[in-house]
Amino acid sequence: MYYGFVRAAAVSLKLKVADPEYNKEEIKKAIDAALEENVKILVTPELSVTGYTCADLFFTKALQDKAENTVADISKYTKGKNIVIIVGAPVAYYNSLYNCAVVIFDGEVKGIVPKTHIANYNEFYEKRWFASGTQFKTCRNIKFAGFETSIGSQLFDLGGGAVLGIELCEDLWVANPPSSTLTCQGANIIANLSASDEYVSKAQYRQDLILNQSARCVCGYVYAGASVCESTTDLVFSGATFVAENGAVIAKGKRFLRENVITAGDIDVQKLNSQRQSNMSFENLSDEIEVKKILLSNESNDLKYRFVDAHPFVPFDDEKRRERCEEIFNIQAAGLAKRIEHVGSTGVVIGISGGLDSTLALLVSVEAMKLLGKKNNDILGITMPGFGTTDRTYQNAVDLMKSLGVTVKEISIKNACEQHMKDIEHDESIKDITYENTQARERTQILFDMANKHGKLLVGTGDLSELAMGWCTYNGDHMSMYGVNASVPKTLVRYLVEYVANNSDNETAKILFDVLDTPVSPELLPPDDNGKIAQKTEDNIGPYELHDFFLYNFVRFGFTKEKILLLAQKAFDGKYDSKTIKKWLEVFFKRFFISQFKRSCIPDSPKVGSVSLSPRGDWRMPSDASFNAFI
Repeated sequence: MYYGFVRAAAVSLKLKVADPEYNKEEIKKAIDAALEENVKILVTPELSVTGYTCADLFFTKALQDKAENTVADISKYTKGKNIVIIVGAPVAYYNSLYNCAVVIFDGEVKGIVPKTHIANYNEFYEKRWFASGTQFKTCRNIKFAGFETSIGSQLFDLGGGAVLGIELCEDLWVANPPSSTLTCQGANIIANLSASDEYVSKAQYRQDLILNQSARCVCGYVYAGASVCESTTDLVFSGATFVAENGAVIAKGKRFLRENVITAGDIDVQKLNSQRQSNMSFENLSDEIEVKKILLSNESNDLKYRFVDAHPFVPFDDEKRRERCEEIFNIQAAGLAKRIEHVGSTGVVIGISGGLDSTLALLVSVEAMKLLGKKNNDILGITMPGFGTTDRTYQNAVDLMKSLGVTVKEISIKNACEQHMKDIEHDESIKDITYENTQARERTQILFDMANKHGKLLVGTGDLSELAMGWCTYNGDHMSMYGVNASVPKTLVRYLVEYVANNSDNETAKILFDVLDTPVSPELLPPDDNGKIAQKTEDNIGPYELHDFFLYNFVRFGFTKEKILLLAQKAFDGKYDSKTIKKWLEVFFKRFFISQFKRSCIPDSPKVGSVSLSPRGDWRMPSDASFNAFI
């Protein structure tokens, strides 16, 4: 299995009702087109061999025989072809006729799955022709299209972790869809052969059903709907096709086209399985359900039909991003307000550097004061110029505090740091880690002592990305009484500040936008000859957008370095070359592993997203784990 990716496609077919011979040729064309795109699973609509709207013609022996012969011909056509085909056909079994999905691979019928819930209301009256698959408590042997196979609810193991389950149309619309049971039993890809007609608002409702079910079942969902060629009498069909994954559309076809429409998507079953393992709601394969093995070869995938988000923490859509930022900002402020209220603090102390993180923490603190009915001057903002402080960040820090009406305090750390370096016999001309951490710890000491003196809570400013990379001084900026940014990634911090800027008065907004334009830096080394920031974080440890991408895919899904590299190459194509990505990916893994000891003792902080590194629940890892197996 190529890093867990399986290319699946739904096809809406140009067909003729009650003409299996014609439909066979269209299905063959669809198979050929799918093979050209390296599709491994092709799902056709409900009763695709005959057409869904045959009505009482389903009772005729001629149509039933022709459908069976057509399935035999399609099966022969797939011999030697590395693709699983699922077609819809009426299947007679003793005294009843069933609306079935027929699974075909490499020249054989591998299994037949009957529709469970038979639509029989409004425009639908399928019970006139078809019996329910619930009659099959277990799979039964059947001879169909010249093959000895089985009929009933069953799973198809495609290898490499991919397990296919099938439901048909109405099965999705009921209170307890078969896919819910199938996924609990091991299926991570659901195919739905459907013939859902159209009327106003139904398309959106149907899409919502598909997305919700794929999210509830943590699965891939491939939906193939009957095309406009089925439209007859009072009904119009549109040929809706979807490929969804865990609540998101990864491919969606155009409707109302009068030709074959193939909609393909690359489903990541490895990702789905990883989410299920941490979910603990899914069982192993049940002994009560039959599982067919299909030796599907899947050794390559160019991810052509897979969108890989370069910024997984940041919604691409402007409105969704605004909503995300509003929600996170409210979570941060609510958490801080609760802590202030609980400990009976008179307010907060916060170190303001003029950088992004401390700016966001200050804005969150202002919102918390509002929630508690306190004044902004209950916030004690302290700027602490050091050896690396530039005029730009200093001025922004002071101006922002004044603009927001917080209590401003300035305490230079230069003399104290010089004295401390003398005390420990460190040559201050040596600009090493001791030189840098001396400043970070001096600032933290001041903040803690001022918080004690004034009966206030010290708010931490460090973010998720810094914790992941260990880019913080142990028992320096790494420590506080409550860390409001600790589960906010660096790529999202910027948008949170922008969100507040867009809702601020002109003076405050102007300062915030200049902060947004300032390079990320701890400012622990002296400025350059022009007085500008010399120590730029991303020059030292790499671009934060790459590290946030690595972090999301490693912590959220447990992907290997090789898979993360593959995804990053797709996501950042044209921006970073493979050599650059590999370099920073190795840096990420090494720093992530050796920095766990810092994360093991971080203060409380509000969880705002699906990725958090809190040692109290979200990420538990030994501080001394080797990184060799991961790089």
